[in-house]
Amino acid sequence: MKLYQSLGPNPRVVLMYLAETGLSVEREFVDIMAAENRRPEFCVKSPLGHTPLLELDDGLCIVESIAICEYLDETAAGHKLLGATAEERARTRMLVRIIDQLVVVPMTAGFRGAEGLPMFESRLLCLPGAAADLKRLAAYGLAEVDKIVGAGQWVAGDRFSLADIILYSFVEFGAMVGQPLDPALTNLAAWRDRVAARPSAAASANPQLGIGEPA
Repeated sequence: MKLYQSLGPNPRVVLMYLAETGLSVEREFVDIMAAENRRPEFCVKSPLGHTPLLELDDGLCIVESIAICEYLDETAAGHKLLGATAEERARTRMLVRIIDQLVVVPMTAGFRGAEGLPMFESRLLCLPGAAADLKRLAAYGLAEVDKIVGAGQWVAGDRFSLADIILYSFVEFGAMVGQPLDPALTNLAAWRDRVAARPSAAASANPQLGIGEPA
């Protein structure tokens, strides 16, 4: 297998997943700043130019961070971060879906319509006129997720999961692109500090680390 990785919160999700599980996958860095992900040879593998991308030994390509992590969890990691039972896996997928819809989608769209506009306006449909409202929507989503986390240790309660990795990757991304976590969200602030203390948080911070060799 080979993982095509790049800058960005979605690639970080997979890198953090690998660090948590200890799985080793060959890696190749794709420079999205230079639009390498838009080149014809890459778009053969990922028609929309999305990263990260996991290419299996038989040539099948899996794009999207959640799908990649779920595939690895089911085939190589023994359900380590989705859950040991059908019920745990269903809860993890539920939480991932909530975070994706309430936080990830509006946060990234808000960024592309504002700070990221010079890079993305020639590549994707961007909504600069809606950027401020999209950021407000992401902030609202984080406040809703703060209610879910509550006083628990992790998003799913006492079990660290893929939901924590996705949420952390985008909370950190938001802090870098003008969408910082509201300090009034004390549950998420405490949760964020707990995740940041995990070795996988530091290990996934530099997406160019370990290029061309297993993690």
